Amino acid sequence: MPSSISSSSLRPAAIIGLIVAIVLMSGWEVYWRNDGSVPGYRNSEGLWAMERRRIDDGEGDKTVIVGSSRIFFDTQLEIWEQESGERPIQLALEGTSPVTAMEDLADDPDFTGSLLVGVAPEMMYTGFEFRGGAFTRYKEEGPAQWLGQQISLLVEPYLAFYQTDYSLFTVIKRQPWPAREGVFADEDVRRLAIYAKDRNARMYSKVETEEPYAEIVKRGWAQYHRPIEELTEEEIAENLENLEKQIGRAVAATEKLNARGVDVTFIRNPAEGFYAMSEPMYFPRAETWDVLIEKTGSLGIHWMDHEELQGYWLPEWSHMTGIEADRYTKTLYHVIQRERAKRENERGE
Repeated sequence: MPSSISSSSLRPAAIIGLIVAIVLMSGWEVYWRNDGSVPGYRNSEGLWAMERRRIDDGEGDKTVIVGSSRIFFDTQLEIWEQESGERPIQLALEGTSPVTAMEDLADDPDFTGSLLVGVAPEMMYTGFEFRGGAFTRYKEEGPAQWLGQQISLLVEPYLAFYQTDYSLFTVIKRQPWPAREGVFADEDVRRLAIYAKDRNARMYSKVETEEPYAEIVKRGWAQYHRPIEELTEEEIAENLENLEKQIGRAVAATEKLNARGVDVTFIRNPAEGFYAMSEPMYFPRAETWDVLIEKTGSLGIHWMDHEELQGYWLPEWSHMTGIEADRYTKTLYHVIQRERAKRENERGE
């Protein structure tokens, strides 16, 4: 004889399960708040797609920022707005070349503003796209993905643990497990920033205030690099070919943008420590930056060319603290305006 379970008999189990889930989640929240975490928006592909769609929805005449994490973290939107009267659209993606974003905007007639392109050599000249999935999300986002993003936005400002860095499996992975022979145990980069709803990124305070935390980040940056003398001739040839390809893509995109009246400015933000040694070695300025600026004909702002863009504190070699980024953004804005005016005067002579 078939048996059945009434809904009333399941109700206590459901209630108990809900209570256990709330207790566990609350404990996880308390733990990470005690560790120093604060709530903030998730820098998700869905959030990037939302900001990208602002151009489609009538804000295409704004200043737009593309690039990787340096221009992302070092450019504070509120400060730029205070100086210019306009809040830019932040489309930079950490660990990601700006070239695909440039090509996307070059093909979008709705974009008629101005473009700031952050140039981090390891990304720009290799075409590396750690967050390349954001481009696909923008073009192919379905109704369920859209709804999930909207629901997520409702809770993100209130939960300190609701970050990828604090997911259970991420925490388990970074425990000091015994090393296995022949297996490279990479060290994930830890949380670096607090994000606003419009993707303004501000350095997470622990990077600034806790030296051991900053050292973890530094190890993460350095772990994948090989000395240049270890590269084979074939690898060197492939790298040079790819470098030329990426610059060619940037040049083509810039030409399309310029033809539509979009001003493109390339920006090379400060770096130090390990990067100050590796970047000139792998990507000499004369063979990369100088070529890019010459072939595009664009304004190029390189931090080493302007004394006022030097001397900022980068706790982990690559990004500024929030206060430093405020000061840098204000200075950068005025350097750009000055250099634009100088270029226009030279063209008018």
